[in-house]
Amino acid sequence: MAETRDFLLEIGCEEMPSAPLMNAAQQLGGLVAKGLDAAGLSRGEVRVISTPRRLAALVADVAVATDEVHEVRRGPKAAIAFDESGQPTKAALGFARKLGADAASLVRRVDSDGNEYVFAERNVPSRPAAPILSELGAEVIGGLQWPNYRSQRWGSEHATFVRPIRWICALLGTEVVPVTYADVTSGNTTRGHRVLAPGDHVVSSPADYEATLERAFVLSAERRAEKIRAGIAEVERQRGGAHVDTPKKIFDEVVNLCEWPTVLVGTFDESFLEVPHEIICESMLSNQRYFPIYDAAGELTREFIVVSNADPRVSDTVVSGNERVVRARLDDAKFFYDEDLKRPMEEFVERLGTVTFQERLGTVLQKVERMEGLAAAVARQAGESEAGVAAAARAAHLAKADLVSQAVVEFTNQQGVMGGYYAAAAGEAPEVCDAIREHYRPRFAGDELPSGVCGRCVAVADKLDTVCGIFAIDEPPTGSSDPYAVRRAAIGIIAMLRTMPGTDLRQLVGLSLGAYQAQGLEFDLESVACAVVRFFQGRLVGIARDEGLRPDTIEAVSAVGVIDPTEFMARAHALEDARSQSPELFEDLAVAYARAAHLGDPELGSEVDTALLGPAEKSLFDACEQGRVCVDEALGRDDYAGAVTALAELRAPIDRFFDDVLVMDEDTAVRENRLRLLNRFVSVFAGVADIGALSKKK
Repeated sequence: MAETRDFLLEIGCEEMPSAPLMNAAQQLGGLVAKGLDAAGLSRGEVRVISTPRRLAALVADVAVATDEVHEVRRGPKAAIAFDESGQPTKAALGFARKLGADAASLVRRVDSDGNEYVFAERNVPSRPAAPILSELGAEVIGGLQWPNYRSQRWGSEHATFVRPIRWICALLGTEVVPVTYADVTSGNTTRGHRVLAPGDHVVSSPADYEATLERAFVLSAERRAEKIRAGIAEVERQRGGAHVDTPKKIFDEVVNLCEWPTVLVGTFDESFLEVPHEIICESMLSNQRYFPIYDAAGELTREFIVVSNADPRVSDTVVSGNERVVRARLDDAKFFYDEDLKRPMEEFVERLGTVTFQERLGTVLQKVERMEGLAAAVARQAGESEAGVAAAARAAHLAKADLVSQAVVEFTNQQGVMGGYYAAAAGEAPEVCDAIREHYRPRFAGDELPSGVCGRCVAVADKLDTVCGIFAIDEPPTGSSDPYAVRRAAIGIIAMLRTMPGTDLRQLVGLSLGAYQAQGLEFDLESVACAVVRFFQGRLVGIARDEGLRPDTIEAVSAVGVIDPTEFMARAHALEDARSQSPELFEDLAVAYARAAHLGDPELGSEVDTALLGPAEKSLFDACEQGRVCVDEALGRDDYAGAVTALAELRAPIDRFFDDVLVMDEDTAVRENRLRLLNRFVSVFAGVADIGALSKKK
């Protein structure tokens, strides 16, 4: 077995931002593994260690040399490889070129099948690992990609990296692997924590690398995260059930801002708790990377977590400095909030006329005017009282007011939230305040819906206005582009309407497009409405697939043109359940339906002359009449399972019809009467589903 040693490649640089550091850490292991495999060096596991000042790859059991290779490859038959004069043909030349051999070196030999072929022999001598690793190190460093970040150059070098490289440590076992990049040459030293262990620290071997880092007060990302979590857990324990808010994105960033973390607790003035906690927390989390502390009752406290990278002996100074910083930040937040409260919300609404919603779709004030009528229409369809309808319209009127408030201009993530606070301060009804606060929901897949019907009406109006407007200006989303998040808006609309049975999405689309036309936007209302309907059908199909419904069931329901989410899903589930309970019945019915639809002639109509009907035809005619009544009654009470059951009753009569009757009779009157009967049979299904879709091959 070949001798193996561990390999270390550490790239040391000035402090890297968190996002590119995480991105590079994800790339590094793959680049190193791919390079080793391509070079023919056997290896063990590749592990990546990262801190703000370093990226390192630790590779276990790297062979000290490549294996010697003796390879014999069989090529084309000799008769094909050489012409009559013995000269190599294109086949031989191509075979030799592919293997990096000379055609003259090809050997003719009879193989085990009795045919003569040409063979190429290739000997690849063993190569020591060090030169390979030296070249690989430079390639890996230069091969790291930094999307969305501008790489830097230093000195007179042209090579770049996200931050200037200051040292490289490259070892194969105890031996230094020479790696040079941008005038920095590798050695056997790393660097410790800037304050706690500055300067160079010798790494005796890759196996000792992490221990050397720890002695120099540097921990891996995993160890840093563990230490921070343990410190936070201790703070929570000491405060008897307190909770520290640690959003993953911010937590990951904090982990990558330190090498030897210390968890500290700071405080801010009690008076700041009068400010909405959302802007306090956003200020601390987004601007300063502090973690807010909530008490056991879920109320925000005046304490917050600071993760320090300084010497623990100066923790008091660190806390004091951060408290001064947070005080200034919260002073600003309190000032913005207090100033906003001095102005009536109607003033904010009027100022929306100076804010562009979309260049061709007008201002946000115009959007608000459209939303008012649409939200009221949704509320009426949802069965709300006149008071509920008025509340939805009022909430829509005020929904965007906070966009021009000072607090939201500073803390853009709190749009809607601040509007809810301002509305409450102005004495608006609680349901109106909640609707304003929540009308941007759902913001992403899995997000909560607005908690009340009023909020959902406003949210549907807001999102549907955007969807219809974007289609009206002919800028629908494409496969690679959806700048206005129209798909996400449509999915949100569907999710909310599923909780409000009775709403008519097709009618709401017409109302929304009509509001645009009333404001002077020119477009073909009918064609745009059809495009919007098809768009929602596409989203419904995707959701139905995600919920496990079979594709042919979805196709059968889609063919009816239903776009109301509750009805679409109810029809699909009713058909799916019926098929599961009686699979053979519905397979046969689907085949019969498809045959009837194929033979029928819609131009003939469905008025049947009963005097021309034989027994099987009369049986089918009576079944159709009874079925139509049952289907209509079931659909009238939204009993889709009942409608599907009524359709199932038609299987026996249609089977008997096709068994006993020659549809294409020579007598024109008889033939056409039978075709009208088939048209009548097909029409019974029209309002439920295209059952014929179930007969298609999967």
